[in-house]
Amino acid sequence: MNPEVIPISMVDLVISLVFILAAGLVSVLHKLSLHKDLLIGTARTFIQLLIMGYALTFVFELDSVLLVMGVYVVMIVFGAQIIHGRVKEREVNYLGPTFLSMLAGYFLIAYVVTGVVVGSDPWWKPQYFVPLAGMVIGNSMSALAISLERLFTDLRAKLREVEMRLSLGADYAEASHEIMADALKAGMIPSINSMMGVGLVFIPGMTAGQVLAGSDPLMAVRYQIVVMLMMVASTALSTVVVLRLVRRRCFGPSHRLLLSPSK
Repeated sequence: MNPEVIPISMVDLVISLVFILAAGLVSVLHKLSLHKDLLIGTARTFIQLLIMGYALTFVFELDSVLLVMGVYVVMIVFGAQIIHGRVKEREVNYLGPTFLSMLAGYFLIAYVVTGVVVGSDPWWKPQYFVPLAGMVIGNSMSALAISLERLFTDLRAKLREVEMRLSLGADYAEASHEIMADALKAGMIPSINSMMGVGLVFIPGMTAGQVLAGSDPLMAVRYQIVVMLMMVASTALSTVVVLRLVRRRCFGPSHRLLLSPSK
């Protein structure tokens, strides 16, 4: 451990629960009924992050490419499952295309960043690959969930318009072009907004973490710039690939829209 870093004990972690108590008080006063969610969320935060801490210590010590790739696949599996839980669509199976797109796309982005931009040797060095891949997955899966939800919602809301275009000779891509563009835009806007405010409105987690760990602030900022650009690219690439694959599944062989009308 860096001697300049002030350690946080388990007692300190328990004291930090005062912030959750404040949030719970707001829920009680305003009758938001969020007590259960706050309790579960707090418990999962403690358990999942502590498990991750021990797991990463183990992975870093072994320094094995197979283990690093195993951790990466597990992260993708859970990320895809979280997206599946957030997007309430049951008529179209989008889990498979989402998982495969995330698996290939995020690996490509993480590989380029660690192996080319950062110049890690080897490229899969866990101290670099795992946290960078995690940031890609964590940021992009929210964009994917937003885009998929928007795609399914708009296809149902504009079902008659899409069917009219199909009846006039348009194929599925032409009939749903505007819907596809709106869904893609909805997923990319949060990342672009983050770029607009970074450094002025907020200090990103990676920069703050490196500074707290005693790193040179200018070097921490360079890493953060790479991370921000990486996140925008991963969001754009993964979202457009997933949306194109999933949109095709919304139409049958004869380009007939398979979704039922919105209720």
